[in-house]
Amino acid sequence: MLYKDNPKLHVLEHPLISHKLAILRNEKTGTHEFRVIVAEIATLITYEATRNMPTEPVDVQTPVGVAHCQTLSGKKVAIVPILRAGLGMVDGILNLLPSAKVGHIGLYRDPETLAPVEYYCKMPPDIAERDVIIVDPMLATGGSASAAIQFMKEYGCKKITMMNIIAAPEGMDCIAREHPDVEIYVAALDDCLNEHGYIVPGLGDAGDRIFGTK
Repeated sequence: MLYKDNPKLHVLEHPLISHKLAILRNEKTGTHEFRVIVAEIATLITYEATRNMPTEPVDVQTPVGVAHCQTLSGKKVAIVPILRAGLGMVDGILNLLPSAKVGHIGLYRDPETLAPVEYYCKMPPDIAERDVIIVDPMLATGGSASAAIQFMKEYGCKKITMMNIIAAPEGMDCIAREHPDVEIYVAALDDCLNEHGYIVPGLGDAGDRIFGTK
């Protein structure tokens, strides 16, 4: 497996993430709670994924003196959810990056070939100047994620990060093979894909569970 030797692929280990993942996986978890937990996990992943964002020094006057602090150096960020399930992660990321712009990529998997098919794409006009975070709760075959990354590269984006909640080894391997320059952060790495391309044990269809559809 290529991903095992790729230092740009990060599987996060944290008690809060583990606890919230257990709630997501539970088939009895309702739509509202599922939606809330997806956003909360997205916030926790963002904390790790932004660890190396550049900062610059600034002096701040407190009520009792001057504090020598660090602030973000003004690097612009764009969040790009893969529709539709990726929308469930956006608000959780905006909690930490409220000034980020949001683009959208609409992709679906052909049920026969499992290949990604684009049906919608809308980006901020200055997308090429921004660090891009592509989000989707599930990284299964990796086909949709790889296609989304390629779209961003064609827009001229230079720094791209992928964020997922649950990934399969097949998806991680796909990104390591096709986009070894992309950092990827996932909350959990599961066992495999089944014959239908679903992650096992996974959590089912993330889009259906976020939006209450079947």
